[in-house]
Amino acid sequence: MTGRIICFGELLLRFTTPGHERLMQSPKFDVHFGGAEANVGVSLARFGHDVRMVSALPDNPFGEATIEALRAQQVDAKGVARGDGRMGIYFLETGAVRRPSRIVYDRANSVFANTPATAYDWPKLLEGADWLHLSGITPAIGPEPSKAARDAVRTAREMGISVAFDGNYREALWSAWGGNGPDVLRDILGHADAAFINERDIALILGETPASRADAMTRAFEVFPSLSAIACTSRAQTSVTDQTLTGELYTREGHWTSKPHTMSGVVDRIGGGDAFAAGILHGSIEAYGAQRSVEFATAASVIKHSIPGDWNLTTVREVEDAMSENGLDVRR
Repeated sequence: MTGRIICFGELLLRFTTPGHERLMQSPKFDVHFGGAEANVGVSLARFGHDVRMVSALPDNPFGEATIEALRAQQVDAKGVARGDGRMGIYFLETGAVRRPSRIVYDRANSVFANTPATAYDWPKLLEGADWLHLSGITPAIGPEPSKAARDAVRTAREMGISVAFDGNYREALWSAWGGNGPDVLRDILGHADAAFINERDIALILGETPASRADAMTRAFEVFPSLSAIACTSRAQTSVTDQTLTGELYTREGHWTSKPHTMSGVVDRIGGGDAFAAGILHGSIEAYGAQRSVEFATAASVIKHSIPGDWNLTTVREVEDAMSENGLDVRR
């Protein structure tokens, strides 16, 4: 079984310091493509699904290279508009030992931020789709992306298309233009079928503090009747490179938890949440069932922690191997 997924959000260039250097310790960067929604889209395309990216990029070599990179991962880029202006970027300083990684964004007035919401013909862009995926980063970028995101989820709901939403609250982005993040995210979440949020997101969006994660999930299901599934992860760390990851999936019928995965020597955790989200969506489309879905999603995220860059360059077979106790043998 395959599904068609539309991913809507900003495409970014990521500049990473070499090794574990501080920003500008040396005048070098490794460059990768990224963006929360694109990260999910690339994973799903590599899992065998029909994925289309909807975004806006500059009509210059950076935009062209990004589109070529998406196509190389079998992601349809026909929904990516082109315009005059700049591409959003971010800088990553990879941490080590007890020094955490640090991200610095430079995405103000990007082509995506300035593209009018009316530029997106959602009935046409969503035609034939099974899912629309977006994150809370998209509406946080500015007033036009905020309106476009809300138009997208409303149109998807009218067309009977399932909506997947990743909370991803970014206070600095909302503050930069005076947007009311909790109100907008609550509106979008009201149209979602699946959400990737935790108790902190729920407390922020609802303006109340549930006593526990389980209580928060129960409250979200009460407030948002369209929601059928909520997924999140828990992370324990003894250092930046030594962590344990566990996935959880909540539905109106119950709660499922993955086995914990101990990760020593983490290479790159950026995009790990997007890899988890893609795994949950894949499990839903393939009718894996709740337990297998959360195990698959968590294993997919674990693999992402071994791969430099935002994109989880893996396959269903590799994820299934990672789910196995015997998944570490050399492949010949």
